[in-house]
Amino acid sequence: MNKQNMTVYLAADHRGVGLKLYLYEMLMADGYTVVDLGTHDLNTPVDFPDIAAVLADKMLDKPESRGILICGTGAGMEIAANRYRHIRASRCERPEQARDDRFHDDINVLALAADDIDIEVAFLCAQSFLESPFDNCEKRIRRIQKIS
Repeated sequence: MNKQNMTVYLAADHRGVGLKLYLYEMLMADGYTVVDLGTHDLNTPVDFPDIAAVLADKMLDKPESRGILICGTGAGMEIAANRYRHIRASRCERPEQARDDRFHDDINVLALAADDIDIEVAFLCAQSFLESPFDNCEKRIRRIQKIS
């Protein structure tokens, strides 16, 4: 999919605001259409399941879109997002992992740990996630259908 035709939804809880703002600027500069779903205030705590729900709702309306969720550990967002049938989220720490998770499992949401990841590595993970194709072969489609 072409960068200009792909909508990337970006959302974070209060612990992920700084990384979210960095990724927003970098992805926009890289040519992506990025929609910032909040939160915007790092001093006002919000619950990660609420943020994941907003992103999941947006992606339901636009199935070809991708999402990036950020919280302190990344795990909370991954767990919350995967409660939605149309979401396949993975917490990634390395660009190669993001590439492989797209290729093998057609992830459509990348979860990042703001407390643990270097911002430049996070951007490389996001690029890898957004640029990597899914291996659209029969066995992978069959497996994804079983979890959907």
